Amino acid sequence: QVQVVESGGGLVQTGGSLRLSCVASGLSSDVNGIGWFRRAPGKEREGVSCMSISDGATYYSDSVKGRFTISRDNAKNTVYLQMNNLKPEDTAVYYCATRRFGDPTNCRPRLWGSWGQGTQVTVSS
Repeated sequence: QVQVVESGGGLVQTGGSLRLSCVASGLSSDVNGIGWFRRAPGKEREGVSCMSISDGATYYSDSVKGRFTISRDNAKNTVYLQMNNLKPEDTAVYYCATRRFGDPTNCRPRLWGSWGQGTQVTVSS
């Protein structure tokens, strides 16, 4: 059974940076993608960045493109989300999730599973 644990959230000022970590365990060979999602207050969960495990192909939402970078450390079974130039609208609970089927760069939340508990990111203005 796949389990993911997120960490690295916190309070940061506008323009600051944070690096989120997602440690995955129980990964099976049929898991083909890992991604970051977020849910802001009063909004639906949205895909932020997703990555194909096999070839490293990535997806970024338009709102974070050029500011956020997804990366992985296979030896540590960890995926990171480096977030730079943070804005107040980035405030949300950030989740990590995995995917078994289909296109792993399709970052629609309903297609993903094995959700973590989330980590809060708050950007002050």
